[in-house]
Amino acid sequence: MHLLSHLTNTLKLKIMKGPFDVMMVAVIFYAIFQVLKNFTDFLLRRKIIRAGHFDSAGILDQKIPSLTTESQESNKYPSLKWGLVAFFGGIGFIIIDQMSPGAVGNQDNYQNFMHNSMLPFGIELVSISLGFITYFLIVNFSKKI
Repeated sequence: MHLLSHLTNTLKLKIMKGPFDVMMVAVIFYAIFQVLKNFTDFLLRRKIIRAGHFDSAGILDQKIPSLTTESQESNKYPSLKWGLVAFFGGIGFIIIDQMSPGAVGNQDNYQNFMHNSMLPFGIELVSISLGFITYFLIVNFSKKI
């Protein structure tokens, strides 16, 4: 009987702990879904083109964006946008590192802070959002000048 309980305890499945595990599973399933969707769309388009129905399906229609001033303005500063996002993302990581109790030396609190809390994710998302907002303000003020 003792051997049977030991065997069942050894073979137990790990239960997902924390939001990171759930998010990781969601991202993996979303990636699998996107790959399958793109592949089936490709097969469908190829079948329509081979059947000669591409004119009625509108597959070969090229969607050329109009060269208006708005589309040119929105793509005027792509390096600035991603530079600001990376900068503010780095600031978010610095804040997370400074706020973590592991910096003080208590490893138990560090594990709880990083694995059982959404606070690090929130700090990083807010920091990245501040980068996008800063980019938006810079682009809008540069249009008015």
